[in-house]
Amino acid sequence: MVDKNMGFSMWLDFVERDFLNNEFTPLIEKGIINGATSNPSIFANAITTSAAYHEQIASFRKQSPKQRYEAMAIEDIRTAAKKLRSSYKSGNDGFISVEVDPFLANDTEGTVREGKRLFRDIGEPNVMIKIPATEAGYEAMYTLISLGISVNATLVFSPAQAERCVEAMSRGLDELSMGVGLNAQAVISVFVSRFDRLLDPILRQKGIQTGKTGVYNAARIYNIVEEMGYPNIRTLFASTGVKGDDLPADYYIKELLAPHSINTAPLATIEEYIKAPSAEPNLPIPADEIDGYFDSLKSWDIDIDAVYVQLMDEGVKAFEQAFKEMLEKL
Repeated sequence: MVDKNMGFSMWLDFVERDFLNNEFTPLIEKGIINGATSNPSIFANAITTSAAYHEQIASFRKQSPKQRYEAMAIEDIRTAAKKLRSSYKSGNDGFISVEVDPFLANDTEGTVREGKRLFRDIGEPNVMIKIPATEAGYEAMYTLISLGISVNATLVFSPAQAERCVEAMSRGLDELSMGVGLNAQAVISVFVSRFDRLLDPILRQKGIQTGKTGVYNAARIYNIVEEMGYPNIRTLFASTGVKGDDLPADYYIKELLAPHSINTAPLATIEEYIKAPSAEPNLPIPADEIDGYFDSLKSWDIDIDAVYVQLMDEGVKAFEQAFKEMLEKL
């Protein structure tokens, strides 16, 4: 649930056409959410499983599979943006994110070209272009923000990635500030639960408390972003759905509740959270506590730097695979 006094925002990590035309608006009007996100996996699941897209798919003739995907995605993102416009106009976020083709993760020029085109074709100001935090992605983030296009940096796992994102985004914002009538926001999407899904089985075997690595890593990145002090750059906690029954469904929302931050979560996770929302933030966590936890990981023979690389590789490949399978079905 959105908490303006705390400076905390809740975004929905889900897009599907029937849902957008029905249940989506009440969530905004009730102040439960003030933004939304999408990714290749979400769109792949929606387009290939929901009957809402059958008529549009049947109307396609000469378009390529990617053109078909973009036509459907653009329509959905535009719908979401319009429904979020009142929040956007009042300064209460109101953003919807759309990701560039995941196969462009290492192509700066291709990412910029596609980001500009998607933003233009959707035609709504409250759209964020989602860009993976890769070497090529950092420069693309800078370029798009400098043009007044808001950016969501995705697949952020390590503090080093977050620092590079802030550096690129701040350059873009500094350049943009010299223009007239343009504004942009930026968020850094830190993936959380994937750490625990990877490491908890190992920690459990060692008799060590589980469900903590993702939280401490996200808390470390949050501290870094806040210390850099840019009001238009916020940490967004992503991948916050819980798998299995080991943790409460809203665990990652409550553990990472923080001022000047966003949590994007699946609908079921948000519904669980609003039953008993937290009144007080749990972040920031002191740096010495975070450092102590990561020192412990090292003593338990866990190489966190190797984990960062593994999760990034797996994240990029998962988005590429979802996108590829969707195009094949189209």
